[in-house]
Amino acid sequence: MSEPYRGRADAPHEGDQGAAEYHEGRHAGAYAEYYEAEQQEASFHDAPYDEAAYDDSAYHEAEVHDPEFHESDYHAEVHHDEPYAPLPSRRSSRVSKRVQKRRRSLAFFVVVVLFIGVVLFAVQAIKPMLGGMKAADYPGPGTGAVEFVIPDGATGRTVATDLKAKDVVASEQAFLDALTAADGTAALQPGTFNLKTQMKASDAVTVLLAVSNEKVHYAAVAQNLRIGDTLAVLAEGTGIPETEFEKLANQPALFGLPAQAKNLEGYLSPGEYRFPIELDAKGILTQMVEATKKSLTDTGIKDPADQYRVLTIASIIEFEGNKANYAKISGAIENRINNANGETGGRLESDATVAYGLGLKTYNITAEQKADKSNLYNTFANPGLPVGPIGSPGIEAIVAAAHPETNPYYFWVTVDLKTGETLYAATFAEHLVNVAKYTAWCEANAGECK
Repeated sequence: MSEPYRGRADAPHEGDQGAAEYHEGRHAGAYAEYYEAEQQEASFHDAPYDEAAYDDSAYHEAEVHDPEFHESDYHAEVHHDEPYAPLPSRRSSRVSKRVQKRRRSLAFFVVVVLFIGVVLFAVQAIKPMLGGMKAADYPGPGTGAVEFVIPDGATGRTVATDLKAKDVVASEQAFLDALTAADGTAALQPGTFNLKTQMKASDAVTVLLAVSNEKVHYAAVAQNLRIGDTLAVLAEGTGIPETEFEKLANQPALFGLPAQAKNLEGYLSPGEYRFPIELDAKGILTQMVEATKKSLTDTGIKDPADQYRVLTIASIIEFEGNKANYAKISGAIENRINNANGETGGRLESDATVAYGLGLKTYNITAEQKADKSNLYNTFANPGLPVGPIGSPGIEAIVAAAHPETNPYYFWVTVDLKTGETLYAATFAEHLVNVAKYTAWCEANAGECK
């Protein structure tokens, strides 16, 4: 039996039939009101509301219809021990939904954070593998002439796109990588620049990041080019007729060279040049000759005659070997030309010098060509050094020629033209064994030993 109502004048007495009807009616009405409110709640539970102003509708109705109604009586009436299960208030239902929504948001946030963490971990894991994938790049120095304009407002990306379109660089990414490495992303300035097609990306960056945006002539002279090839590069890069360069190059006295010099061969220092637009052919050649003289002086070779000798040996070294063995080959050359009773009888016997005198570019010299004494560059038929340099050597070869390595060798042969592997011998018999290895390599690599 439920607890009797207290403090209410109109409450039936306990045990009376009317009391049972009264209780049943009151509870049925309260439940109906609550159910109707919950139905309304389902249709707008996500709409904003004022919690401070909100209260249970059944509570208000009880208060309005009964002036003597007290809150304690209402709660005693609604929540007493009856067959009906206690129902949550609308406020508690709203609070529960908000809690659930917050929990869902928190769970979503945690999932997103975990996903980002996994992605970052994966990127770091594969980054070392991606590092080996380099953007396509030309070896340089390039050919032809391209007048390239950087307009106002250009960015590194737009410049890269234009350079790729003109075939100045092999790929946009190679240029952007070189630009970043030179810390030049924000240093590009509007202007007109002389470039080449198929340049190495870093070379293109060097030109475009010139201190001034003044128009310049760009020329990239590779190491140990013969004089004819060098003059062709200069003419192509500057637009000055090659004949002007040739005429001047055949007058070495104009540039202060020793009497034994027949032309400027050996003195046109290799490197990348950005000649001022107003500089003429003589000014360009003078700049290159002075650069070579400076390299010789810095190496400790100051006498003009000694400079000529060192340049001659250095040019041979570059044709006969690579940077790793320049000093060793230089020592072997000194052994040959300074010892008339040695294995070679004081003869240098260099295929490269014979080929230069013949105007050829080959590693294969015939017995007849080696016997021709009229070729003043023939170091098989004529003892000692040739009459002059056979190309314009770089600083590494100049240093090796000025400071040769002391060793017992008289012979050397490059047995792998791709890797530059070179073998040495103190006797001719040992040398023949090495030559056989070179011959075998040539047979296995058809067309490489021309």
